[in-house]
Amino acid sequence: MNDVLRLEGVGKTYGKNGPAPVPVLRGLDLSVARGEVVALVAPSGAGKSTLLHIAGLLDTPDTGRVILNGRDMTGLPDKPRTEARRAELGFVYQFHHLLPEFSAAENIILPQLANGVSSRDAAARAADLLSRVGLSARADHRPAALSGGEQQRVAFCRALANQPALLLADEPTGNLDPETSDRVFDMLMALVRDTGLSALIATHNHDLARRMDRVIRLNQTVA
Repeated sequence: MNDVLRLEGVGKTYGKNGPAPVPVLRGLDLSVARGEVVALVAPSGAGKSTLLHIAGLLDTPDTGRVILNGRDMTGLPDKPRTEARRAELGFVYQFHHLLPEFSAAENIILPQLANGVSSRDAAARAADLLSRVGLSARADHRPAALSGGEQQRVAFCRALANQPALLLADEPTGNLDPETSDRVFDMLMALVRDTGLSALIATHNHDLARRMDRVIRLNQTVA
């Protein structure tokens, strides 16, 4: 099995039992190979966020299958889906969503503790990740004391804290100015390459998309 993620014939319609159903995805097939970084480019309203939610086991498709690490996740109860999401997936969003009352290091430690990692090992992992993105000196700072680029770098570290097989990112640099965006994206790519994981990264930035291994373009569904 060379694919860490496969979506097969995925379809999703909102309000399908109402007077005006809205089809978002129809018969979508998508794969991400192990170690591959894939750009997802889509216009607004084309279903990009829905696709990422389905791939991240945060939503379920109406039709089709979601296969993660060779395991069909379709139709599984909430508990095994939550366990797979915690252990095998990392998430990064346009806004960092760091917990404001905790330090940079603590934001990276907490998801590890939730996954059963010891405090000592979680702290060591957090220190290593912060070192890789040049933030060792900011480990004890809370998010409000960090710049936007620093906050997003901490968010990347948090997403990789549990050593996931797949990173899902939704416009991870969209909230940053162009210069900071380039610098932060380079750090994200270095982290992904160094750890050997796969990534599906949604972006409107075509220059960033071209720096990934492959580009998938999602067209807007027409009812």
